[in-house]
Amino acid sequence: MIIEPKIRNNICVTAHPLGCAAQVRAQINYVKARDRIESPKRVLVIGASNGYGLAARIVSTFSSTASTIGVAYERPGTKSKTGTAGWYNIKSFKKEAGIEGYQAWNINGDAFSQEIKAQVLDIIRENLEEVDFLVYSIAAPRRMDPHTGELYSTVIKPIGNKFTSKTVDFLNGQVNEITAKPATEEEIAHTVKVMGGEDWRLWVEMLQNGGVLAENFLTISFSYIGPDFTKAIYRDGTIGKAKEDLENSADQINKVLAPQSTDNKGQRSNSGGSPLHIPFIQGYERKEPARGLYTADLPALSRFSFYRQPSHIRR
Repeated sequence: MIIEPKIRNNICVTAHPLGCAAQVRAQINYVKARDRIESPKRVLVIGASNGYGLAARIVSTFSSTASTIGVAYERPGTKSKTGTAGWYNIKSFKKEAGIEGYQAWNINGDAFSQEIKAQVLDIIRENLEEVDFLVYSIAAPRRMDPHTGELYSTVIKPIGNKFTSKTVDFLNGQVNEITAKPATEEEIAHTVKVMGGEDWRLWVEMLQNGGVLAENFLTISFSYIGPDFTKAIYRDGTIGKAKEDLENSADQINKVLAPQSTDNKGQRSNSGGSPLHIPFIQGYERKEPARGLYTADLPALSRFSFYRQPSHIRR
C-alpha cells in the first residue's frame, strides 16, 4: 500500500507506521539522553497514545524504569487503509520497551467503559499487584455514560458570543475567515460530561474499590490555559468549562484518597492514597504552580518531569 497524506479540515487523517515509530524513538532517545528520574514504578496511563499521555509513559519507562499499562482507543490499519497515528504509537512504544526489557501492556478500547476498566484491574492484579501512579490524559469526541447508556459529544465553541478568526487552507494556501457560533447550554453540559473530571474520579474509585492502590498512590490529570488568541473558544469556552470540572475533581479525589486514620501504633489502618493535584499547561511551556505534588515541564512532548511537595496548587 502506498501511503499518501490526506488532509481534511486542515487535519491530516493518514498516518505512516514508520513515521510514527520514528517519532516515538526520537522521544525515547531524548529522554534517555537526560538524567534519570526517581518516580513511581507501576504506572497506569489513560490516554497513552498521543501527546502528554504518551510522553508521560515514555518518561516513566525510559527515565524511571517503570512498568506501564497504557489505555487508548485507536483504529488499527487494514489492507486498504492506514490505522490512526495513536495505533502505531502505542505499538512502537511497546516494541521499544520490550527490546530493553521493560514490562508494558497496551489495552485498546473505550476507557470510559466498565469493560476496559475491568481489563485494567485484571492486568494489575495478575502482574503488578498494585499501581503507584495514574496519569489521566484523555481528549475524546464522545463518551457513553456507563450507567445510563446515554451518549454525549464534545464541541469546541465559545460561550455567550460568536468567535471569528482567520484560518489557512494548507492545500491551496488561501487565508479565510472562520466563525464559531456560541454553544448552547446542552452543548456545554455535554462537553463537561466528556472532558470533565467524572471519568477520572470513576477510575480512581474503581482502583480503590478493587484494592490495587499502593499506599503512596498518586494521580495526575492535565488541565489547559492556552494563549490569549484562542481563549474565547478554549479557556473561556466549552473546553474551559470542562477543565474547570476537571480541576474541581482534584479536590473531590483528594477526599477519596486522604490518608486513612492510624491505629494506636501509628500505622495506617487501611490502604489509602496521597492527595493529587493538576498541573496547568500553557501550550508546551511550563506554567509554574504555587506548590503542587507534580508539575509538568514540557517544552517538547517528550519532556515530562515531576517533583513532590505537600501542598495545594493555585486555582
